[in-house]
Amino acid sequence: MTPAAPAYRRLSVEERRSQLLEAALSLFAHRVPEDVSLDDVAEAAGVSRPLVYRYFPGGKQQLYEAALRSAAEELHHCFDEPRDGPPLPRLARALDRYLSFVGRHDAGFSALLQGGSVVETSRTTAIVDGVRRAAAEHIYSHLGVSDPGPRLRMTVRMWITAVEAASLIWLDEDKQPPADELRDWLVDQFVAVLTVTAARDAQTAELVRGALAAET
Repeated sequence: MTPAAPAYRRLSVEERRSQLLEAALSLFAHRVPEDVSLDDVAEAAGVSRPLVYRYFPGGKQQLYEAALRSAAEELHHCFDEPRDGPPLPRLARALDRYLSFVGRHDAGFSALLQGGSVVETSRTTAIVDGVRRAAAEHIYSHLGVSDPGPRLRMTVRMWITAVEAASLIWLDEDKQPPADELRDWLVDQFVAVLTVTAARDAQTAELVRGALAAET
């Protein structure tokens, strides 16, 4: 007797939406958003174009923003490290997850998180900026700072921008140096910029003498 074909399982609304977002993120990871059509997403997900429209009636713009939010949520979790142990090893583990995300999305990292796309809007810009602000808040928490002053805030935000820039250059350089070396260098950069700021800011100086003194 011929074995019966496996029963078709109807996906729930959330499962189908996740499937379409995963397909879109996979495409955006290798092509800029303006080069990805809804037909491409439908083909990658193994569904029809009308089904994609059913879940994203706003078309590619809505799909792109949803994909961006999905990527942003994953990046939020990168810096969501348990507050156990010294802060610098925690930062290193967060960077490991961040660089793993960058590596998986490869060429699409710029399109997903750095802008420069014709589908960029104030909403997509706000999503990206929200990732940066959330990362900064996690870092303040890891450092044990509840009320960072302007110089410390500027230093941390500048370092986050430097991490993004280094990640893009790392992709251009075929992911060289190895991710663990890049991670260690970025941690060293973090300590270095805090040390420079400490010469001009009492709050940062106290932080360097206290929370980071035993690790540097």
